[in-house]
Amino acid sequence: MKHLPSPLRVALAAALLAISTQALAQYLWIDEKGVKQLSDRPPPPHIPEKNILKAPGKPLFNPNAPAPDEQAADAGEPKAKAPPTLSERNADYNKRKAEAAQAAQKSAEEGKRKAAEQSNCESARNNQRALDEGMRMTTYDKDGQRVVMGDAERAELAKKTQQALGNCH
Repeated sequence: MKHLPSPLRVALAAALLAISTQALAQYLWIDEKGVKQLSDRPPPPHIPEKNILKAPGKPLFNPNAPAPDEQAADAGEPKAKAPPTLSERNADYNKRKAEAAQAAQKSAEEGKRKAAEQSNCESARNNQRALDEGMRMTTYDKDGQRVVMGDAERAELAKKTQQALGNCH
């Protein structure tokens, strides 16, 4: 550059300066998912102005500008809820997982209860059939000896069987 005349040096410096400002043309914005995007091209048109953090000709930070929350309050808009933190999302996931496990346990217990009820109803129906056919029925006494049921015992069993069948569907 020593050999170039002074006006030519100034023109060359001006050209380099103009090219370098174009190379610094960077855009920084927050997309709809909340992720910062960096590009040499402008953001899509659907990105609101408040989400554009840096653009050529736009100052990166204006100390005199009101905070975004104050701007929303001034405009009468409700404050936007901040996205949940990782710990909040993790707590929410753990809560949903515990609720699902509790629901599965409750469902399993309900299934067992219904199976036991079904088995009891089937036993009651079998007892009722045996009583209706007049079959000889036996029971065990306190010593573990088999004893044939008398009429009073059969009547008591018939009464209990009718009550059990009343609860069956």
